[in-house]
Amino acid sequence: MLKRASKVRTFWAPAAGFAICGATTNGLIGTHFIPSAHDHGMPETTAAGVLAVVGIFDILGTIASGWLTDRFNPRILLAVYYQFRGIGLLVLPLLLSATVQPSMIVFVVIYGLDWVATVPPTAAICRRAFGADGGVVFGWVFAAHQLGAAAAALAAGAIRDATGHYTYAWLGAAAMCTVAAVISASIRKDAGSRTPQSAEAG
Repeated sequence: MLKRASKVRTFWAPAAGFAICGATTNGLIGTHFIPSAHDHGMPETTAAGVLAVVGIFDILGTIASGWLTDRFNPRILLAVYYQFRGIGLLVLPLLLSATVQPSMIVFVVIYGLDWVATVPPTAAICRRAFGADGGVVFGWVFAAHQLGAAAAALAAGAIRDATGHYTYAWLGAAAMCTVAAVISASIRKDAGSRTPQSAEAG
């Protein structure tokens, strides 16, 4: 199935977006938020509590995203989700401090809502483009998510060791989110209207 899917342009766009998704969630925030906050004087237990709030709102965001995906174009939803995530990462270096400010709470709520919100529209694109094989294709797309997370976790650590801070990691991730938004918006509008057989030919 991977060999067939890799020949279809619709496969590579969600895979690239999901690699960036993994990089900016598990790879960066999940791995490096606590040490980055600690660099700014925030106790590790406090930073861990802040990160836990992300997980709470993640549940709400995923449910809401599923509802939206049933009603709106999934590629547009993906573009919006990635761009909002990029904006959050862009301002994150300005929000980190020794104490939890209201602006940080706003960040974690928005980031939490966006954390796994990308899953329903990505799965919908795979299903519409590949039909009954959509679930298997989504599994391979999700593998890109894990690879992106691993690469970002390694890269951010290297940046911290080289510069003494995470600023460039956050800014680089924000730029990647913009790339993911553009890629998502450029997915063929008719990707879901073709049968799997015709998609293979495209």
